[in-house]
Amino acid sequence: MTAQRIYDTVADDFSRVNELIIKRLASDVPLVEKIAQYIIESGGKRLRPLLVLLSSQAVGYKEDDHLKLAAVIEFLHTATLLHDDVVDTSDLRRGRSTANARWGNAPSVLVGDFLYARAFEMMVELQSLRIMDVLSHATAVIAEGEVMQLMNVKNPDLTEDQYMKVIHNKTAMLFEAASHTGALLAGASPEQEKGLRDYGKHLGLAFQLVDDVLDYKGNAEDMGKNVGDDLAEGKTTLPLIHAMNHGSTDEKELIRHAIRKGGLDDLPKILDVVDRSGALDYTLKRAREEAQAALNCLDALPQSGYREALVMLTDVAVARIS
Repeated sequence: MTAQRIYDTVADDFSRVNELIIKRLASDVPLVEKIAQYIIESGGKRLRPLLVLLSSQAVGYKEDDHLKLAAVIEFLHTATLLHDDVVDTSDLRRGRSTANARWGNAPSVLVGDFLYARAFEMMVELQSLRIMDVLSHATAVIAEGEVMQLMNVKNPDLTEDQYMKVIHNKTAMLFEAASHTGALLAGASPEQEKGLRDYGKHLGLAFQLVDDVLDYKGNAEDMGKNVGDDLAEGKTTLPLIHAMNHGSTDEKELIRHAIRKGGLDDLPKILDVVDRSGALDYTLKRAREEAQAALNCLDALPQSGYREALVMLTDVAVARIS
């Protein structure tokens, strides 16, 4: 299995990162530790810390600080998940109850703050101003992406360009920061640094675009959420944008009304319009274009098992949908 081969490339390091994550979750406040461990252990592929391990070693890193950097990235990601679920009033993630559904919004937000703070403590320990610069900037951009998405809830007038900006900020930015800081930690050449930074960006965009498709043809068992969840929350994603741009006047109005209203009353009709308009094929095509752009960025790297794992990771990101 290709995905397993990727993880096998850094199996020992990946195990050590998981141990470090658990160790650095320690808190004198039991509820902080309980909620943090719950969401950290709730599954997920740890793609972003995986990117740190692969990127740093793809350009020759031989020390141990990539383990700490990988944990920093996972803490930043987990903090955003805790806050996201509160903002989205989500009650299911990766097939399990969200932290806010189990413990309430206030503890979830505060533990998210704890994870941000712990991430920045560990970031300081790396003693690299360039890494701190990249990660502090990325954290601000991600927060801006969240606000942009919130502002556009139930807005059917979102354009494709505007949407790509939102998903760059909200999702792709942390992928980009993970691969970029991995390169910085390893002292990569300027060409390699740019290649790995842009690789992460394009990989993150591809990953989110595939998620957009899965929202209309996945299933709760595989995804940990239900088909149509984005529509239920009034989120205008690329499949809906394309369907509105290419459907009939009546179909366009149906989608606009559904976005403004939220909920799933019109889901069967929306699914039919999305399917007939070619919106899912178009979104998948855009995902494959981003994946190819990511692959092109790897030309700056020397041949190695780590580079090959980055190639496979790009394939896996798009292959999640059949």
